[in-house]
Amino acid sequence: MKLLQNILILCLLFLSSTKILAQKDSLALQRKARSLVRDGNQLYAQKQYTDASVAYKKALENSASYDKASYNLGNAMYQNKNFKEAAPQYELTAKTATDKFTKAEAYHNLGNSMMETKNFQGAVDAYKNSLRNNPTDDETRYNLAVAQELLEKEKQDNKDDKNKDNKDNKDQDKKDKDDQNKDKNKDKKDNDDKDKKDDKDGEGNKKPYPKNDDKKDPNEKPKPQKGKMSPQQIKQLLESLNNEEKKTQKKMNAEKAKGEKVKQEKDW
Repeated sequence: MKLLQNILILCLLFLSSTKILAQKDSLALQRKARSLVRDGNQLYAQKQYTDASVAYKKALENSASYDKASYNLGNAMYQNKNFKEAAPQYELTAKTATDKFTKAEAYHNLGNSMMETKNFQGAVDAYKNSLRNNPTDDETRYNLAVAQELLEKEKQDNKDDKNKDNKDNKDQDKKDKDDQNKDKNKDKKDNDDKDKKDDKDGEGNKKPYPKNDDKKDPNEKPKPQKGKMSPQQIKQLLESLNNEEKKTQKKMNAEKAKGEKVKQEKDW
């Protein structure tokens, strides 16, 4: 039992010492971070913004939630016109800061960065957040009014551009449709002209429509229509009738001679 108690005591002492060491390390890192921030501030004052940025970044490596380091880093980047890179640092400061004044300053500068990149909606939101934390800041209120005006102008320009694009699209569609109609009319006219040309001979006179007889064999003799006789047939018929008449007359004469009795003369 006593052995168990001694083990528990040792464990508590070990945990306590570990916690103390961690606190000492944390304090040491914080002190180092503050020192780096002071170095960065001196460089910033000398307008050596790039070197100042390096110092502030090192400070954040030692204390990631050090809001002063992130805020100052944002300012150094802003001075170097790295507005897009500055914005996340101001956002980090606004998130980690514990007092409203620091939050208000971070949101104000975030709005300025958004204005520089023409993100007017983002600027409006940032200035509003700044005023929520510090409603008496007239400079932020003025910047908010400017950002809102620019945002409305941007929306109107986008609307006008959209209407212009719609109009251009409609005009283009109308032009395409007109061109298609022109092409159709041209094709129809060309076809009509071709048909008219085909209907004319080389001298420009209209050709007669072909008759059905044109399809017949040119060597075939024409056939008489029903109910009519050709002159040749009439001639043959007359000759046949004449021959028949002669045969009939000859036959009649022969029959007459055969049927007549020899007349004897009477003896008176």
